[in-house]
Amino acid sequence: MSYSICSRFQILLLVLVAGACDTEEQTGASVLNWYVFDERSGAFQDAAQNCGEQSGGRYRIRLTPLPSDADQQREQLVRRLAAEDRDIDIIGMDVIWTAEFAQAGWILPWPENQSASATAGMLPAAVASASYRQRLWALPYTSNAQLLWYRKDLIEAPPTSWNQLIEMAEALNIAGAFQVQGQRYEGLTVFFISLLASAGGAVLTPDATEVSLQTEPTRKVLKLLQRLATSPAADPGLAVSREDQGRLAFETGKPAFMVNYSYVWPSALQNAPQVAEHMAWARWPSVTPGRPSRVTIGGINLAVGAYSRHPASAFEAITCLTSASNQMIAAQKGGLPPTRQTLYQHPDVRKRFPMADTLLATLQDAVQRPQTPVYNDLSLAISHTLHPLSHIDPETDTLKLRAAVRRALNSEGLF
Repeated sequence: MSYSICSRFQILLLVLVAGACDTEEQTGASVLNWYVFDERSGAFQDAAQNCGEQSGGRYRIRLTPLPSDADQQREQLVRRLAAEDRDIDIIGMDVIWTAEFAQAGWILPWPENQSASATAGMLPAAVASASYRQRLWALPYTSNAQLLWYRKDLIEAPPTSWNQLIEMAEALNIAGAFQVQGQRYEGLTVFFISLLASAGGAVLTPDATEVSLQTEPTRKVLKLLQRLATSPAADPGLAVSREDQGRLAFETGKPAFMVNYSYVWPSALQNAPQVAEHMAWARWPSVTPGRPSRVTIGGINLAVGAYSRHPASAFEAITCLTSASNQMIAAQKGGLPPTRQTLYQHPDVRKRFPMADTLLATLQDAVQRPQTPVYNDLSLAISHTLHPLSHIDPETDTLKLRAAVRRALNSEGLF
């Protein structure tokens, strides 16, 4: 009896699958698998549905969610792409993966005759993050950069320099008066690179083939990091502090300053309205007087998988997904800042991001993290050398940092 039922079920299943395949062949619709982080608001799903409908039946987009952690996303994609997985059509890439994925042959370059039109009106820094060796490899979809968040009921005006921020924080006599990223992870590397760029330095030379880390700006930044970490205003948990720990601490109402991304604003509105009432924002403080701060750009770029069965449709779909209308959905519904500059003037975006002008100005001056295929190792080298920040010796660690970055760049091991 059970065998008969099982057999009938298997036959029915085969008929249904065959029917589905026949329908797809008859309609000519390609199914494009979009691998991207698990966006919970539904903004990505809405964009996928919009583009499928606008294609006139040529394709439909199926989302495959990746883990929320960027390292886990990369690990899963690298494993599948190294195995030449043909089911990966569209890849939602962290901005730091472009060089690695392009060099490995895991993504297809954007058609050169379409690159200029596809990126017209986008943030130059976002376009640069999707480029490698003078070729465009993806289209920027969402962007982000850190701002300085402060309590206007505790501070009359935001500090213009990091030294001033430390002095203002120490005057409050509160441990944890400022919140920064100090754990040994990518956030610490981002913090260092942003400070270094603000001081006029860089980790690598412009062609990303040699170590830069000029003595004066590097030593200056290491002294600043040491001062931040040993200040009585530093958080006692700085060595394990990430963006979300900073957000949660700020929502308690005790800290006066925090460097973090735009997601902290809607979070405070929902979870700590009494704190949000007094929240304000500004560009990062400067490191060097007279030199504006420059922070690293973040975000997601969309690329076509090199082994896709439907590359032409995937390119078309990405053009649709990154359109102004779909970036509007990502901004309004998902709280993800757009890469199209004109959207920062749109009333709906400005309502969602009251800090739109400050964020746009920050993004227009943003810098790249080193665009090298070995960025993952390079980032580990930086964070391992600098952690914990309270143990930094500016003189010694300038030399150690150069040596660690050089080993990573030459694939000689991290330690």
